[in-house]
Amino acid sequence: MKIWIKNGRVLNPATKTDEILDILTEDSYIKQIGKELSSNETADADQIIDASGCYVMPGLIDMHVHLRDPGLTYKETMKTGTKAAAMGGFTTILAMANTSPVIDDAGKLTSVYEHAESCSPIQVLQAASVTKGMKGKELTDAAELKKAGAPALSEDGKTVMDASLFRKALYQAASLDMPVLDHCEDTSLKGKGALNQGAVSERLNVEGITNAVEDIIIARDILLTKETGARLHICHCSTEDSMKIIRAAKQDGLSVTAEVCPHHFTLTDEDIIPGNSNYKMAPPLRSRKDVNALIEGLKDGTIDVISSDHAPHAAHEKTSDIASAAFGIVGLETSVSLTISELVRPGYLTPLQMAEKMSWNPAKILGIEKGNLAVGKDADITIIDSEAEYVIDSETFASMGRNTPFHGRKVCGKVMYTICGGEICKRVR
Repeated sequence: MKIWIKNGRVLNPATKTDEILDILTEDSYIKQIGKELSSNETADADQIIDASGCYVMPGLIDMHVHLRDPGLTYKETMKTGTKAAAMGGFTTILAMANTSPVIDDAGKLTSVYEHAESCSPIQVLQAASVTKGMKGKELTDAAELKKAGAPALSEDGKTVMDASLFRKALYQAASLDMPVLDHCEDTSLKGKGALNQGAVSERLNVEGITNAVEDIIIARDILLTKETGARLHICHCSTEDSMKIIRAAKQDGLSVTAEVCPHHFTLTDEDIIPGNSNYKMAPPLRSRKDVNALIEGLKDGTIDVISSDHAPHAAHEKTSDIASAAFGIVGLETSVSLTISELVRPGYLTPLQMAEKMSWNPAKILGIEKGNLAVGKDADITIIDSEAEYVIDSETFASMGRNTPFHGRKVCGKVMYTICGGEICKRVR
């Protein structure tokens, strides 16, 4: 397959490139990049894409996805989840380990990769759990898991509450240069909380979750990172003080990175519609003050990554009773449009910074040769019409999950093509 992408606004954070260029791919690699490639070079192209007026970015990377496969395939399958990723512009995703069974040994990890190879249009990376069965009692064999292909460790969905055990995990990860993706939630403080503690939770008579639930574990784990020399990645930040703590850690020279999800920089708890549990996620939607702090963290580099925390659930798990409904929303198919609508168009991020936080930085953190539009690199490319407006319709999602608070929301920015390994796995035009 030979693809000629012409007249696109090429955004390559690896080289700080932001200019109108042509890209020629051949087989699974980028063959040429330049201004108005010659007819001799492009004459035998199998596909010509006129990307005029579009962003042409390195293939997007979502380093926080719950695929639910194996064992929870009534929520999502490898096939539907990766198709949703392709529809959302992602060419690589990192799947979390909280499946059934938990991905805690090399055999299970290998099985996931074999399954992905058989049905995924994009690259799937699989995180391994920090503890066996995600029970927080006994560490997994990180060396074995790394050898089997796990690029990272994560207990996402849970927190390793035993600080001594987590310190041992960080020492182990540091010796292997594996990042640890950290779900920060003090379960003793969270209790049965369902929404952000505040006027909204009180009005709805629902137990609240204070900011300290998140902030205390972030502070604890950053201090453990300082002691162990590990690489720590803080998942789904949602509070004002999380930005202060992470910013201080970076100023101290620690190997700490962080992510924020589109729902946390777009919505506040004041947006919650009573009886609609699609507004329930962990961490919860916070206050306007928190949202403003997250946006400032994105602007100043405190936040390195935008991830979806794609968490599909079956309809019966998202009941009208917010207190008892499952935590989590889907996000693979809305991340691009929300980022453009809420961050790029208002001027908080440049398009190049968007590409950095959705491709280049995730690649660096995971230690993979992605996120760079350069000759000889993988032909993983996402083409986005930044001006295209549409209304989000959850019934059209490729994901099995329909649990989104953004159904019916008008947004700007549509993925037109997703090209993975030189193959088109989504096209709109």
